[in-house]
Amino acid sequence: MNLVLTGSSSGIGQALAEHLLGCGHQVWGIARTDQSALTGPYGGRFRASRCDVANWGQVAYAATEITAAWPHVDGLITCAGLQGEVGRSLGADPVNWSATVRANLDGTFFAVRALAPLLARAPRRAKVVCFSGGGATQARPNFSAYGTAKTGVVRLVETIAAEEQGRPLDINAVAPGAINTRLTEEILTLGPAVVGDAEYASAQKQKASGGAAMEKVLGLVDWLLSPASEGISGRLLSAQWDDWSSLAAQRETLAQSNLYTLRRVTPKDREQE
Repeated sequence: MNLVLTGSSSGIGQALAEHLLGCGHQVWGIARTDQSALTGPYGGRFRASRCDVANWGQVAYAATEITAAWPHVDGLITCAGLQGEVGRSLGADPVNWSATVRANLDGTFFAVRALAPLLARAPRRAKVVCFSGGGATQARPNFSAYGTAKTGVVRLVETIAAEEQGRPLDINAVAPGAINTRLTEEILTLGPAVVGDAEYASAQKQKASGGAAMEKVLGLVDWLLSPASEGISGRLLSAQWDDWSSLAAQRETLAQSNLYTLRRVTPKDREQE
């Protein structure tokens, strides 16, 4: 497959790039930093654009580079993001807070929007996988910018899935779990006075234990890119906790439900459980 991957220069994105290349796919990485280290080992199957995903002009230009080289894109994985402004919301730097939201939320939308024409040309059902994560489904004190943006990613995925229903496109969000990346190191460096005692203790425990399994993240992305997940769209799936591989058997039921989505819970909903 021809796959575009944002955030491919570090963390989960880099692990995904190496995994997808190892599976034989063509991968086009988009990141702010140099990615030449991946170019040589994979026989030209890796190409890259240096780009800030929060800048629409740069993302649009990267899309023109991809269009000039590839007739279509089979799948897009939006993994680029940053933790950004951390601390109490009412004491946050407004400019840095906004920049954090732009990098995570605008960066996701810009990539999907720019690659939409190439995805529409895919000879098979096109796939989009957007990374959400910490703070998307519950309040995460001191991480309001990151959590707000990641919640927005989930709603964006749900909205596009509803708008494009009936077209050959599946778009879903992934919660990867507590993977050890530079974000973990940032929390430990900032310390409990900034991130909060609970968040700091959790990061210490996560680092000591080795963190959640990257293999589950890679497996979920593989599954979402494959025909096995065809017709499953507009969902937020946890790589670590959801039995996602069994969802294909529930495809029709799932499409008529609000499972794996963001919804308001009322007392009446509780009574029906």
